[in-house]
Amino acid sequence: MNEIDLHGFTHDEAIFATEDFVLRESQRGFGFQCRIITGNSKPLQDKIINDILLKHNFKFYIPSWNNGEIIVS
Repeated sequence: MNEIDLHGFTHDEAIFATEDFVLRESQRGFGFQCRIITGNSKPLQDKIINDILLKHNFKFYIPSWNNGEIIVS
């Protein structure tokens, strides 16, 4: 599973990089899955979910075993 690690990014940089990453990954076809490593920033996770994932109708979840990542499909 491909991933992007957002540690060290500003929130604005992270949003731009994440949208580009997820859209590129989704071009791989049906059944793609990727990981966004956000760390424990709830505000960043909320921004990614609202501004990118919901906007583009991606399915996603935050695993109970690691609240610092989002799995997208």
